[in-house]
Amino acid sequence: MGIILPAPACEELTQSQTEGPYYKPDTPERNSLLEAGMQGTRLILVGYVLDQNCQPLPDAWLDFWQAAANGEYDNTGYRLRGHQFSDARGRYYLETILPGLYSSRPIEHIHVKVRPEGGQEVTTQLYFPQQAIEGLTITIEDRGDYLLGFFNFVVEK
Repeated sequence: MGIILPAPACEELTQSQTEGPYYKPDTPERNSLLEAGMQGTRLILVGYVLDQNCQPLPDAWLDFWQAAANGEYDNTGYRLRGHQFSDARGRYYLETILPGLYSSRPIEHIHVKVRPEGGQEVTTQLYFPQQAIEGLTITIEDRGDYLLGFFNFVVEK
């Protein structure tokens, strides 16, 4: 990955939140949601999938979807949608953009479903520091030409 991740914290399970109206199954497997000509601030989101004992969960399925910078969801294709699996050390790496606001939900967020191998699926939403939703806020570092976000998922195996 080339990015040093902060030490994980595993006190509480990641909170579930609503799936919302824009989930679409069968997304392509990919680590980058970026496409040619895509507008928006580049975001690299990294972290771990862990159990409550802080043990990494390899091969956990993570399915991400979000609005474009203009606040619109792609409901016909798979733009800004994709799934991946955590690596042998429980890490994930996602390249995307900062999501935009849309009229029915004026708060930036990224949707995600996480399912450890053989475990229960958790559906949630990740937020940014300006919203400060306890337990679901991405830690952000400004790296100049992109933002680096950190978030660890803690799930039951």
